[in-house]
This record gives sequence, structure tokens and C-alpha cells, in this order.
Amino acid sequence: MSEHYDHTLFSLLHDVARLTRVEADKRARVHGMTRAAWSLMASLAKNPGMSQKELADLLELEPISVARMVDRLEAHGMLERRADASDRRIWRLHMLPAAEPILKKMAVMGEALGAFVTQGVAPSVRDAMVEGLTQMKMNLTQKTESMVPDSTGQAGAVREVV
Repeated sequence: MSEHYDHTLFSLLHDVARLTRVEADKRARVHGMTRAAWSLMASLAKNPGMSQKELADLLELEPISVARMVDRLEAHGMLERRADASDRRIWRLHMLPAAEPILKKMAVMGEALGAFVTQGVAPSVRDAMVEGLTQMKMNLTQKTESMVPDSTGQAGAVREVV
């Protein structure tokens, strides 16, 4: 039985992202981690001192999920919460030296995952993909109001269609 695959750009983007997450989950589990914890540690290593709320927003997770991960990582001596200097309600998160070997393993795992996913894709094609996806990301992250065409084909304000 032949299977039909939808090769539209957005379907492929969705599928590749989902399959990459699945593969990252498998690789993280081998090291006793979750992809979410891996992402949290990587984000915090790049942005030390983030609050739990900022980290939750960045990772698109619920704050309670981040709090639980932080509790586990803190219990394993990987990170610590420090009081914010100007707002005692906020905890700032900082990686501890014990996290360094894990972060190095994660970097190697990330490189291996990237090599696996892009295996067989010519460097010129990868460069073009990065350029195109970067532009798409810029389009989507612009701070302007999204516009959709109205019934006349003219751009108008966003309308709800439900």
C-alpha cells in the first residue's frame, strides 16, 4: 500500500519539528533527562539569572512545570534559586558547577542530533534553509499587527472567524 505524504512547506516544517522533538526525547532519556529539562538547562546556561516566569515564557511551558523541573534540578545540585535584588517575590536561576559536565554532554548530543537530522542535505541547501527560515521567523516575530486580506483582497485588521 503506498502512503501519501503531504509535502507542503508548513506540513514538512511541522513534521520535521515534531520528529526532531521525538528524537531529542529519546536521546535525552538515554542520559536520564527529559527534553524539557535539557531545554531549560540550555536556556539558563545562555541566559543566567532568568526568573522562573521568564524561563516558562521562553520555553512555552506553564510556570508550575518549570517550577517542578527547577525543584528537581536544584535537588540534584545543578542550579540554585537566588533572590532578586529589587523584588523579593522573584527568584533568579543560576547554574551551578555540578551542571557543567551535563551541559557539555548536552552540547555533544545536540551536535550529534543536528548532524543526524541534516544527514544527506547539501551545505548549500542547509544555508538556503537557514536563510529562509530566519526570514520567516523575523516575519512572525515582528511587533506589528498581523493583517489579513478582507473580502475585497485588501489588507485589513485581523478578524475572528469562529
